[in-house]
Amino acid sequence: MSYTIGLTGGVASGKSYAAQLFAELGVPVLEADVVARIVVEPGTPGLAAIVARYGGTVLQSDGALNRRALREIIFNDTAARRDLEQITHPLIRQYVNQWRATQSTPYCVYAAAILIEAGFDQTVERVLVIDTPEAVQLRRVQARDGIDAALARQMIAAQATRERRLSRADDVIDNKDEAQDLRTQLLRLHKYYYRLGRPAFGG
Repeated sequence: MSYTIGLTGGVASGKSYAAQLFAELGVPVLEADVVARIVVEPGTPGLAAIVARYGGTVLQSDGALNRRALREIIFNDTAARRDLEQITHPLIRQYVNQWRATQSTPYCVYAAAILIEAGFDQTVERVLVIDTPEAVQLRRVQARDGIDAALARQMIAAQATRERRLSRADDVIDNKDEAQDLRTQLLRLHKYYYRLGRPAFGG
């Protein structure tokens, strides 16, 4: 199983850009959002379990998951949201582990916005946090999504706090300034991760 870096960060922190840079360096990158869709595709046990729990109203006419309908169900219902996590998280974990087992590079990256909240930080070798002060996040989210400050704050509050992410981090990239600085920091970590992962491949 490939040495795995768990990549995470708050909304508008630069996590997606960091994942893109890793991919450009030839590092296998798996995005949690992609996996979350795969495990509930039509015909999967994941989708069948969701329908059994929430009913047929969460299906589109073509049999695919109606994500908007499901979000409306779980938005203000903690128990319903927890049930969804109990259905999907084990399936996601299984998929990620199978993916890791097929990798042939010294290390790979699993990128997830809720890496820590979902407990996936316990399944990777190291956690890399792209860190950004909340004031910077707030400004970036508003500019990126064209929303007001109140909604931007709500989006930030829905994730783990900055303090919680940093307390779990093995490595931190400070991305409060320009993307070029993020690239410099990431290149340095790339060399370090490569050395960490090489022993598993006889390097």
